[in-house]
Amino acid sequence: MAGGFVSQTPGVRNYNYKLTPKVFVTCFIGAFGGLIFGYDLGISGGVTSMEPFLEEFFPYVYKKMKNAHENEYCRFDSQLLTLFTSSLYVAALISSLFASTITRVFGRKWSMFLGGFTFFIGSAFNGFAQNIAMLLIGRILLGFGVGFANQSVPVYLSEMAPPNLRGAFNNGFQVAIIFGIVVATIINYFTAQMKGNIGWRISLGLACVPAVMIMIGALILPDTPNSLIERGYTEEAKQMLQSIRGTNEVDEEFQDLIDASEESKQVKHPWKNILLPRYRPQLIMTCFIPFFQQLTGINVITFYAPVLFQTLGFGSKASLLSAMVTGIIELLCTFVSVFTVDRFGRRVLFLQGGIQMLISQIAIGAMIGVKFGVAGTGNIGKSDANAIVALICIYVAGFAWSWGPLGWLVPSEISPLEIRSAAQAINVSVNMFFTFLVAQLFLTMLCHMKFGLFFFFAFFVVIMTVFIYLMLPETKNVPIEEMNRVWKAHWFWGKFIPDEAVNMGAAEMQQKSV
Repeated sequence: MAGGFVSQTPGVRNYNYKLTPKVFVTCFIGAFGGLIFGYDLGISGGVTSMEPFLEEFFPYVYKKMKNAHENEYCRFDSQLLTLFTSSLYVAALISSLFASTITRVFGRKWSMFLGGFTFFIGSAFNGFAQNIAMLLIGRILLGFGVGFANQSVPVYLSEMAPPNLRGAFNNGFQVAIIFGIVVATIINYFTAQMKGNIGWRISLGLACVPAVMIMIGALILPDTPNSLIERGYTEEAKQMLQSIRGTNEVDEEFQDLIDASEESKQVKHPWKNILLPRYRPQLIMTCFIPFFQQLTGINVITFYAPVLFQTLGFGSKASLLSAMVTGIIELLCTFVSVFTVDRFGRRVLFLQGGIQMLISQIAIGAMIGVKFGVAGTGNIGKSDANAIVALICIYVAGFAWSWGPLGWLVPSEISPLEIRSAAQAINVSVNMFFTFLVAQLFLTMLCHMKFGLFFFFAFFVVIMTVFIYLMLPETKNVPIEEMNRVWKAHWFWGKFIPDEAVNMGAAEMQQKSV
């Protein structure tokens, strides 16, 4: 039975609405979009640790892995092997630059469908790959799918959700990504035990399942009221709003959507405007938060957990099992952020998570250094190996309720309407670029920096934690329209925000900016 609610957030309008079945369906669609991204994140690291896959496509790496005298840090060092993982993120970066145009012109649902379709074709290329070229083409197509899905699905969720549930729906998207990772690691665990080349082909080919789910969902679901208004279908938009809110009393919210659309049409130069001094806080945050998120080192665990665990002396089966455990820990701990971010605030989770990651990374680096040294030829006992897995789980937990979800949430909520599209594009682009960079360079860095690599990431965790403490004001429960008040009150950013900006609307800000 749908329940009725009235938003009570201070400073914003109160809308009457009910939680209708259509709203819950959009949550499932968001999960489908998160699953394709998460599944790929989890599947690639497991596949690159499977011996039949390495023997088929990367025989040089396979021979090094089998060499008993090989430096443990360098067993998997191969730029071609890392290109298999990282090529997806270059494609996602490129597609994200023009996916927003398709999303705006043709609607959110068709961008979602295109993302699912290209991901489906990419999974077929990978599942039936006969050579490196087919693998890389498949990865590029998967990347285009991820780029389109990550651009359109969160927007679709936000626009369909009732106003005071947007945060929960967006964090649900992050949960779905982690769920996709867990599903992938479980699949890898079982397919790795299959004989011959069938195991890794099943792992890569099953990416078609979440792709089909998002395609079917995109065909079934209607477009959002915002998109319909943007494309001139005003009457259809009002009918859709009434349908998803479960009431005919939507005039106030509908008028706000009309006003927001008119204001957005007045924004002629968002890329030029974001460089103005008054938007300096948003520009810095949308650049540095995704940059720091990738330099926490989390994608070292996400991409290469099985490879990393094998480097530490685990067998193939044990390494995949350990990766599955860390994925489940990350999934469970992401829910901590879902239920606490609006209670304790962004800063508390950022700072606590940063300290937890720092301590665990230093401990991991120290233990690996003691056991393997610089030469990388030592051995690690079962108890020490289990201790390292426990430390990695502690590290993953700290990330899961801090920099994981908040790295996406904060940049998306701090920008005013007139620069929001440009700010979000910067956020996604910076994130994907450094995701590619870390994925491409990690195995080489591990080979050359050895256990010092963990101290390298720990150093950046110190920098980012200090950055958050000094530079990020608390944005909990602050309406986007009132965000300038937060920046104005900040000890550093206040000097960039003109006094009139505190009470100025988006349209007026645009007129002052041009």
